[in-house]
Amino acid sequence: MSVFIRRLVTPFVAAALIGVATIGQAAPARAGGVDALAVGECPFTNTLCLFDGTRYTGQRITLSGGGICVSLVNQGWGERARSVINTNSRSAAMFANDDCLGGPFQVSGNTGIADLDAFRPKSVWAP
Repeated sequence: MSVFIRRLVTPFVAAALIGVATIGQAAPARAGGVDALAVGECPFTNTLCLFDGTRYTGQRITLSGGGICVSLVNQGWGERARSVINTNSRSAAMFANDDCLGGPFQVSGNTGIADLDAFRPKSVWAP
């Protein structure tokens, strides 16, 4: 299985293709609806966008691919994400460890979380 990753580095977008393992469905946590401003910050379909600033600001990494675990540590994003948007209709999950195991922090489908508070993901399961 593969995942497409796009990073916003200054105004340019770089793309990489990564093979990763699959895992099962995550347990629920919390998420809020995506406001109109946030939609413009993640204009991709079926994608998980993570931002290093709250309220969907700062640099962005985008993940899509279909039911895969992505190490944010390997992408230089371990503990960087401060907000997230999920444009997929299926839930995504973020984890405090680097292998998508343990208690997940769920991001419901078609929602966003403008401030992750103290939670700093090291891996994500992208639908």
